[in-house]
Parts: sequence; C-alpha cells; structure tokens
Amino acid sequence: MSEPQRPLLRVVKGEPTAEELATLIVVVAALSQRRPRRRPVPVAAWASNADTHRRPLQPGPGGWRASGRFA
Repeated sequence: MSEPQRPLLRVVKGEPTAEELATLIVVVAALSQRRPRRRPVPVAAWASNADTHRRPLQPGPGGWRASGRFA
C-alpha cells in the first residue's frame, strides 16, 4: 500500500467557510496554471489605429499640414 496523500492546503488559523475555501482553491489553481507573459507584438505605423483617436480636423491656416498622418 502507498502512503496517504498529504493535503495540498491546510488551515492553520480560523474557521473558513466552504465558500471561502473554494475561492482560495480556485485562486491557487489559477496561479499554478499561469503562463509566462508574452510581450505585445509591435504594430507597424500603417496598421496603427492611432489616427482614429485624434481630434477632427479644423479648416483654416495650416489645416492641410495638420491633415498629415504624423502631424
């Protein structure tokens, strides 16, 4: 026969409810499955949506210059 398995978690103080223990187990399980964080892939300027976040263009002196992509 094999030895009995030791518990993965042990409460050393207090009396947690079943819901509190379940929450703790879910958090510990999620942290153990965590994958290394990958770096975001750089977006080329032509594929960037940054232009959609700027203010609308205003007519007037120099307006044509402000209409440029990198203005």
